Order: sequence, then structure tokens, then C-alpha cells
Amino acid sequence: MNYKHLHYFVQVARLGGVSRASERLHLSPQTISGQIQLLEEAIGKALFTRSGRRLELTEAGRMVLGYAEHIFSIGAELEDALRDDPAKGKTLEFRVGVADAVPKSIACHLIEPATRLPEPVRLVCREWKLDMLLGELALHRLDLVIADAPIPPTVSVRAFHHRLGSSGTSFFASPAVAQACSGPFPACLDRAPLLLPAEESAVGRRLRDWLQAQSLHPRVVAACDDSALAKAFGRHGLGVFVGPTVLEREIERQYAVRAIGAVPEVVEEFFAISVERRITHPCVTAITQAARQGLFTMSDGRRGGRRAG
Repeated sequence: MNYKHLHYFVQVARLGGVSRASERLHLSPQTISGQIQLLEEAIGKALFTRSGRRLELTEAGRMVLGYAEHIFSIGAELEDALRDDPAKGKTLEFRVGVADAVPKSIACHLIEPATRLPEPVRLVCREWKLDMLLGELALHRLDLVIADAPIPPTVSVRAFHHRLGSSGTSFFASPAVAQACSGPFPACLDRAPLLLPAEESAVGRRLRDWLQAQSLHPRVVAACDDSALAKAFGRHGLGVFVGPTVLEREIERQYAVRAIGAVPEVVEEFFAISVERRITHPCVTAITQAARQGLFTMSDGRRGGRRAG
């Protein structure tokens, strides 16, 4: 069996079509289609059927994909073993992807326990859109993806999500903006300048639904994909911004802002996504245990709907 053909097959299977695979591999669609056909001829079975504009795996294709993932996983382990210097002791490489909707402060808290293992750990961190990270996970280029949502039903990746915890949402403002937001919370948000998360993020959608349910009409001055950018804008007085309630005190200290209120019902959830149903990677184990026993069990940062001013 030609393993290059197998690699092309995995890319097409994960990306849902030849065109997207050709963009990823920098090859023409005709080349990839020809290589897939050679693989099908070698094994004597069709691997795909067409459904509209998408390619879907046949039963044989799903079986081949499972074996292919295992083959490439072993190949990655071989590369890691060859890179290790026996004289220096084995260094555990941990490749983690962070979905761009996850607040950087949360990601840092979640990943940090992986650095406290007895053996030395080398982190490789990537930030990207969730669907792209899941594609990298499926190809075993990542060990874990941290996301603010479980695996989307539209993404055909064989992976498993492990819920790490959740947090309510707090509203923050610089001292000057907080002073201008007079009155009780949440009424003080009406017509106030507001920095919202992007509508594509899970918490962004929940916040917009909550504002509508409360009949609040803030003046949205920006919608930010990057939560760190929203915090920087908020620190400089451009408007009220949001963050996880579990990190309320930390955000106040780091950005010199004040929390003007909290909304427990606007929940932001966090998940660890891996190709393993049962967690075995020591770094993933450290992350999940620390999140469930530490970060998301803290209660001293939850101070509920206070008055502004």
C-alpha cells in the first residue's frame, strides 16, 4: 500500500472534498482524485460516495480511515522517539490547539498544569478556527484542542469532547466608563458603549439573546473575535467588555478595570477535545483534573449582579 495515497485519502475524508484537500496539500484536484482512485484500485473497494457537492465515506472508507489514523499516530510517535536525546532524558511534546473564541486567560490557566508534570514537557500551542484545529487533530498533528463548544455536528471528525467546566459572564469597565454607567445593573447597560464577542462565538450568541430578553439596547462599539483585544480596548475606555466570572478578580487586577455586574445565566463552557474516548495522555489528564478540581470550582470570584458606580 502506498502511504502517500493513504495520506491524501485522510485529507479528503476530513475536509469533505477534493477541492479543499487540494488547497491544503497544494496539489491539483486532478492529482488527488487520481491518487485516491489508485488507492481504491489497490484495496478493491470504493472509499467515497457523492452526496450533493460533498464526498461521504463508504463503510469500507470508514474502516480504512480508522486504520489510517492509527498508522499516522504510530508514525508521529516514531518521529518523537527519534528526536529525543537519550543523554538529556525524554522530553514529552504536547501539541495543543486553542480555538480563537476561548479567552487567552482561560487557555493559560487550563494549559499551565501540563507544565508541572515530573518529566520535562515542551509545549506547541496553536490558535485557529475550531474546524481547522479539529482537522489537525484528526491528522494527529495536535494532541488536544481546547474549545468553547463541543464538536460541531457539521464537522466530520472522529473525536471526543471532555467537558472541563463552565463560568458565568461578568461585565467590566474602566473607572471612567463605570462611573458613566450609573444606576443598577443590568439597567446601566442600556445605551452604554459595549464591546461584544463575535457573533460566531457561543458566548457572543448567548449575550445577544440575553440583552434582547432584558430589553437592553447598548451601543455596540465593536465586535471582537479576540477577547484579549476587547479587554485592551476596554482598559483604554472604549466601552464595557465581558469576561468569565471565575477570573473576575484577575481581570480587574490585570486590566485596571472594575466589574460592574455578573450574569450567571450567560454561561461560557469549555471543552477538551481529543481523539481518545478515554484520556491517556499525561498532559491531557493534568489539564482535565486541574480544571475540574480547581479553576471551575472557585467561588470567591463570583460576586453576582452588583450596582454600578
